[in-house]
Amino acid sequence: MLKSCIKGVPYCFDGGYENAEKAICVFGSEELCGYIEPAPISYIKIEPCSMKFSGNLAHRDFLGSIMSLGIRRSTLGDLIVKENVAFAPCLDNIADYICENLVEIKHTNVRCSKADKIPEDSLPKPVESEFVVASERLDSVISSIYKISRSESKALCEHEKVLVGGIPMLSASYTPKESDIVSVRGHGKFIYCGIKLETKKGRLRCTAKIYK
Repeated sequence: MLKSCIKGVPYCFDGGYENAEKAICVFGSEELCGYIEPAPISYIKIEPCSMKFSGNLAHRDFLGSIMSLGIRRSTLGDLIVKENVAFAPCLDNIADYICENLVEIKHTNVRCSKADKIPEDSLPKPVESEFVVASERLDSVISSIYKISRSESKALCEHEKVLVGGIPMLSASYTPKESDIVSVRGHGKFIYCGIKLETKKGRLRCTAKIYK
């Protein structure tokens, strides 16, 4: 909606790291304003006080505990979780509150600290994979990538569980464009890379970068 409304004003989106789905919009440019205003994003590192006695903490555990502090989801970016440690991009004005009040996740004592950025080795790395489909329809692509039926992938679209570029895609017949970032709730996220070739039987061999 925002992209369709902005006319003639330079802007960029920043989610704290490349290909983040949740991002904030920063208006202006150095050419227009004489300077670049950095995005008001802080990074919070959340880790168990003792790894030895820590439970197995998943993405939903970290997110649920942060949300239980009474903050709005719109103040948080996409959380990165790896080996019981999470990095949470958030708006600057909520960072201190989270650090001071988030002390426990799923019966595990945790500590929070601010980080300059999310370490490169903690960021998810997509794996490029090939798959074959009869057509480039979104439900067909999702079905092939996640090994589910077409009816299941179509239902995911109808129930607003498929996002393309962060926007719910209700049309299962949508043809994804190259570089589209597609998120499928309960399954994962991938970047569509397009058709590689057409098989002798008229089917399409496509590629996508899939986040594991």
